[in-house]
Amino acid sequence: MNYPSKHIEDVVTEFTKLPGIGKKTALRLALHLLKQDEKDVERFGETVVKMRKDIQFCKVCHNVSDSELCNICANRSRNQALVCVVESLRDVIAIENTQQYNGVYHVLGGVISPIDGVGPDNLQINSLVERVQSGQVEELIMALSPTMEGDTTIFYLSKRLKDTAVKITTVARGIAFGGELEYVDEFTLARSIATRLPYENYLLGK
Repeated sequence: MNYPSKHIEDVVTEFTKLPGIGKKTALRLALHLLKQDEKDVERFGETVVKMRKDIQFCKVCHNVSDSELCNICANRSRNQALVCVVESLRDVIAIENTQQYNGVYHVLGGVISPIDGVGPDNLQINSLVERVQSGQVEELIMALSPTMEGDTTIFYLSKRLKDTAVKITTVARGIAFGGELEYVDEFTLARSIATRLPYENYLLGK
């Protein structure tokens, strides 16, 4: 694709680094910014830079936060003994949008995937074990995507926690195997959490 300006080409190149953004969409975004007031474009750029520079990760659950403790962990009206284990921030947002869950979270930062070079040490697993061993957690809801990698991660966690008193449940499989949790509709996701099953029952059903 030929561009009338090297500056536009550079902006298009940067936009195409974002997920789901092709060259045509990137060009539309670049041209849109070109038509905006210079102060609005500056504010846009400054906001992105500030987000990347100032954002923190919650010291308890590893969710993104504006302070050491995220709004969910800091909310004492949430059930601190009920912890929903998820892969990423996107899953937290998906579950929160159901407005059916009143516990807290633990963001692993991914799932175990040897083919991608992701092992247990690359995830926030040790901190989860420490949370459980503190004695304040009564139940873990394993809300990982129903894929081979997700199931492997749940199996690994259940082995690590087998000597603790914590109850381990999984979201009901109204979610199709092989699907991604963040793309599940809110009704199905809410119902899956509400009808979660003991992990042992899930194993027997496989």
